[in-house]
Amino acid sequence: MRVFVTGGEGLLAAAIVREFGSRPAALGEIIRADEGSHHVVAPRRAALDITNAEAVHRSVAEMRPDVVINCAAYNDVDAAEDAAQTALRINAFAVRALASAARTAGALFVHFGTDFVFDGQASRPYREEDPPNPRGVYATSKLLGDWFALEHPEAYVLRVESLFGEPGPGTKRRGSLATLVQRMRNGEAAPVFTDRTVSPSYTADVARATRMLLERRAAPGLYHCVNTGATTWAAIAAEAARLLDLPLSVTPITLDTVALKARRPLYSALSNAKLAEAGIAMPKWEEALAVHLKGIAAS
Repeated sequence: MRVFVTGGEGLLAAAIVREFGSRPAALGEIIRADEGSHHVVAPRRAALDITNAEAVHRSVAEMRPDVVINCAAYNDVDAAEDAAQTALRINAFAVRALASAARTAGALFVHFGTDFVFDGQASRPYREEDPPNPRGVYATSKLLGDWFALEHPEAYVLRVESLFGEPGPGTKRRGSLATLVQRMRNGEAAPVFTDRTVSPSYTADVARATRMLLERRAAPGLYHCVNTGATTWAAIAAEAARLLDLPLSVTPITLDTVALKARRPLYSALSNAKLAEAGIAMPKWEEALAVHLKGIAAS
């Protein structure tokens, strides 16, 4: 399978490249997977501007991939409130260009969405058929990206949230969990929400599920691709401290006590039942966290 991956500097793209290949590649360079079954190209931002539709079509046409996997996103939730054009260019219109390029090339398309498309008023995990109700610029731009992606009849939109995982080589992007662990190791009190409910997503598990969906040619469409279970970042911090045998050093906070420019959904746990029905079971978040932290300790 020939795989074209965007967003190569992020945690999720790094996991996708590891799952399908061996390391990020420069634009035009094909990296053979260890098993010889996949070929991966993951251009970094400097090599491909995904907001340039002409460049996107040209690059995809040159590679002739079997699948285009978009991991790129504008994720600064608060900054997006004052940078709507940037958020829309990256999270919506670039997705439309990538989906169109993939369709023209006869390739499948994978795009990653977010829990922020929901308003957080639910009392049970959101399912794919639940109506979205975004409450900010970032959330709205991501929902538009979902819709543009699904205009491709062979597209998979996988909603993820609270990502954690191993960074790729040569990148400083680490994610919220790595920052939290580092602060606890330094004896600093990290602020953590006690009232915001999420379903964490381990990038290695998301990448594995992505590969399985594609290799099995599961029905295209929208899937919630998160680890099993619902929790808070306060509980994640406590479990990480226990696993690493660190003193729990956090400052508990709630959404109503923090001045944030963009609204966050209070309850945004996602149900991965549809993914399970497709034959892909996601580990519990506690198991995923243990695997991740064990890998960090070993390295």
